[in-house]
Amino acid sequence: MTKIKICGLSRPEDIEAVNEYLPDYIGLVFAKSRRQISDSTAIELKRRLDPRIAAVGVFVNEKQDRILHLCETGVIDLIQLHGEETEEYIKELKKRVPNQIIKAVRVQRKEEVERAQGSCSDHLLFDTFMYGQYGGAGQAFDWSLLLPAKRPFFLAGGLHSENVLQAIHQVKPYAIDVSSGVERDGRKDTGKIKELITRIRSEI
Repeated sequence: MTKIKICGLSRPEDIEAVNEYLPDYIGLVFAKSRRQISDSTAIELKRRLDPRIAAVGVFVNEKQDRILHLCETGVIDLIQLHGEETEEYIKELKKRVPNQIIKAVRVQRKEEVERAQGSCSDHLLFDTFMYGQYGGAGQAFDWSLLLPAKRPFFLAGGLHSENVLQAIHQVKPYAIDVSSGVERDGRKDTGKIKELITRIRSEI
């Protein structure tokens, strides 16, 4: 069954919503964005999170010591790197933490998808390329560009309840990653979270 990640949680109400509908993963954004949270907020959100849900920490070109601390204290279960982190950076991080690493790739061409297949990360995440942004654009990209993908991957970028089944059927991702697609007026919406998760799990 396709896994589900709801990204960009920032409030206790968001945690209550995911605890009710149980996606496989949630994302806590530590990089600069409108969804960025502090370490102290992340600690409180993780404390409230149902242990059946894995917390993914989202970082952009972050110092490894901060990531290491968040892993060692149990605030995050997986690491998502959404910047220009090199293979050397990922290899060094893997030596320091046992947590699985997701490397995000912003897709413009098939060549980027092909190159990503050799990454030493545990997972890949394909997202929409937008100039000057590392993610969170809320726009889909041409999923046919993913056809060179040979490894399981997370699919992000402009997904919502109306197009997510098409995406799953077309490119068969390991997991889908949704943020703005389950928001209303910039906040996570319990009804939209329910609709998305119910639609996926009733179909697959």
